[in-house]
Amino acid sequence: MAIMIKTPQEIEKMRRSGAVVREVLEHVRAHVKPGVTTLDLENLAESKMAELGATSAFKGYRGYPCVLCTSVNEQVVHGIPSRERVLREGDIVSIDCGVVLDGYYGDSAITVPVGTEVAPKAKRLLDVTRASLETAIKVVRPGATLGDIGAAVQEVVEADGFSVVREFVGHGIGTRMHEDPQVPNYGQRGAGTKLRAGMVLAIEPMVNVGKPGVQVLSDGWTAVTEDGSLSAHFEHTVAVTADGAVILTQ
Repeated sequence: MAIMIKTPQEIEKMRRSGAVVREVLEHVRAHVKPGVTTLDLENLAESKMAELGATSAFKGYRGYPCVLCTSVNEQVVHGIPSRERVLREGDIVSIDCGVVLDGYYGDSAITVPVGTEVAPKAKRLLDVTRASLETAIKVVRPGATLGDIGAAVQEVVEADGFSVVREFVGHGIGTRMHEDPQVPNYGQRGAGTKLRAGMVLAIEPMVNVGKPGVQVLSDGWTAVTEDGSLSAHFEHTVAVTADGAVILTQ
C-alpha cells in the first residue's frame, strides 16, 4: 500500500478544492425542496462548478454520467440524478460531490431533509450519521490508527441501534480521487495502519436504519439497502497534521 504524504503546500491546494466542494454543496442544499428533481440539483451543481473554475471528479469516472451522486431514502450511495426522480415532502436525499482544482481533489457529502415533515426516525438517522463523522474526525492525529476511525463511527452508530454499511468505505485522496488507504467505518481501536502527518483521508460514514446489507441496482451504480430501510451519508476530506485533524471541506 503506497500512501501518499502531502506537503503543506499540497494540503493548501486541497483546501481550495475542498472550499469549492463546500460552496457547491451549500448552493445545492439551498434548492432542496419538494417538487425539485435530482436532475435539477445536478444542473445547479454543474453550473456552480464551472463558475468556480473547477471540474467534476465524478463525471466520466469509470463511466459515471453526472457531477453529483443523489441518493434518496433507501438509496445508500451513487444514485444517478434524473428528471424522473422528484423529491417529495419527508424524503431525505444524500448529495455527494467531488471536484478537481489545479490537479487536486476534494470530496464531501451531506444528507438533507426535504421539506419540514421529515419523520423523527429519519431526523435521528441524520443526526447520528453526522455525529459519527464528527466523532471520527476528533480521533484523527499522528499515531492514531484507521481502526480508531472505524471504531469511532461504529460505536456512535450502533449505540443508537443503527447499522454501518461495510461494502463501501472512505479512502485516501489527493491527486487522484481514490488513493490508499481504504478507511472503513467499522473496526477495532488500535488496529490497522497508523496515521502520519500529511495523510489526507475522505472519511464517509454510510448508515442504515435497518440492517447493514446493500445491493447495487441494474444501472450498475445505485446502491440501496437490502431491507428497504432509510440510509444517510456524510463525508469530509480531512488532513492529518501534527496538531490533529484539519477539515478541508468545511
